[in-house]
Amino acid sequence: MGRPPGQRRRENVLPSRLRRPLGRYGRGRRGSALLSRLQRPLERYGRIGWRRLPGSRRSRAAGALVTVAVLAATAAAALVLGVGTGTGGGQPAGSAAAAQPPPTPATRIGQQIDGLTARLRQVPGDWPGWAALGGAYVEQARITGDPTAYPRAEIALARSLEIHPDGNDLALAGQAALAAARHDFPAALRLADAAIAVNEYSAPAHGVRADALVELGRYPEAWLAVQRMVDLRPDVSSLARASYAFELRGEVEPAREALNRVLADASSPADVAFAWLHLGELARDTGDLTGAEEAFRRGLVADPTSPALLAGRARVAAAQGLVDAALADYRTATGRSPQPALVIEYGELLAAVGRQPEADQQYALARSAAGLLRAQGVDVDVELALFEADHGDPEAALAAVTDARQRRGGVFVDDAQAWALHRLGRDAEALEYARAAVALGTPRALFRYHLGVIEAALGQSDAAVANLRAALALDPAFSPLHAPLARNLLGSLDAVRPVGGAR
Repeated sequence: MGRPPGQRRRENVLPSRLRRPLGRYGRGRRGSALLSRLQRPLERYGRIGWRRLPGSRRSRAAGALVTVAVLAATAAAALVLGVGTGTGGGQPAGSAAAAQPPPTPATRIGQQIDGLTARLRQVPGDWPGWAALGGAYVEQARITGDPTAYPRAEIALARSLEIHPDGNDLALAGQAALAAARHDFPAALRLADAAIAVNEYSAPAHGVRADALVELGRYPEAWLAVQRMVDLRPDVSSLARASYAFELRGEVEPAREALNRVLADASSPADVAFAWLHLGELARDTGDLTGAEEAFRRGLVADPTSPALLAGRARVAAAQGLVDAALADYRTATGRSPQPALVIEYGELLAAVGRQPEADQQYALARSAAGLLRAQGVDVDVELALFEADHGDPEAALAAVTDARQRRGGVFVDDAQAWALHRLGRDAEALEYARAAVALGTPRALFRYHLGVIEAALGQSDAAVANLRAALALDPAFSPLHAPLARNLLGSLDAVRPVGGAR
């Protein structure tokens, strides 16, 4: 298939020092400068090198609204219909419009939906417009946390395909993103592949393909898909995926550098907020409270209404011992977007400070929110498995995560299955999954803690001590409930081990 008219080859802008090979379970040497030189597989998954073509130059993004599952349909409709997603330039200095604060991401996406809807009333046969509307609804659900936008997205995307069934990569890419948002990753992969079969240069379809492959645990293929997206369109969306790939394998500095490139290329408040959110989370997950606090502060300047940024600030405050401030931020964040994960975090902090009845109320709310997501077609079994293992029914948690393996894979599923097995006293079975969860090198103190607890239960004291210490070294306040338990278990193991350690 030839390159579409007017489309020039875009060059990878990742610095050459980021070209280290990737992979699930193991590390490798510095990769080749060219993607075609695939590094030899290491352990279960392989590694690839990020490439930089000679003479590559920095390239600014086109101003698309950023999300890890950016849709081809949304960007295409913005070009066709003139619905901009950037900050909007051209206002004279000192004008009334320039003096107004920029709209929040929720307001902006609402305006885009209104504009697309008005356009489609006038031109109901505009199939790219229907695809764009479907993509906008998926984005609205992501921003607002309201899953009731998903059925509207489904209808709009189906309408686009009804009008133009052949060669409609925009709607196929939109359906792929919708499936990924609902955590139906096999369907997301199938639809992304269908979109790529129509248009091999669809960077958003390659991005959704990468997301699906990551969540299926098919890491070498995911790295290739991310690389392809970066080669096609080195913008905020592809660089964000590159950053996450580095983070998954524990390469924190390259992950941070890629996010700094996202920040440098950001062209809207939503892009800026997105970059600071993930810089803050990366800093928080590695115990850098000062860096995390600053990143969340800057992100909230760009989007003061963001529940995710408020929750990030709450995590930092909790780690600093500022419990009242943390609870206030969690209260606001969960009031704006009662996502189960945020509500559970809020509840666990309440439980940690002795307010168990209030914590139980939040746990009940988390289950209700999960029920609403399921009613809109969202699979939340893996996300709730750890919660159920700790606060509910470990048998149900194990059954859910075992069933989810038909649709999910990778280190987070491994960790959830390990912990559910441990809570049922099946530590010998849990050990394999817990080791798999840490083998990629993902900087998650909770993974190391779970492995250490399982090893301690099996009498493997030296290994348990090493992993508990690693968890607390990475992030001393990784959980208001489990970090104190990690310290207590470590102290008890050190107290009974003979000099030189128990074998």
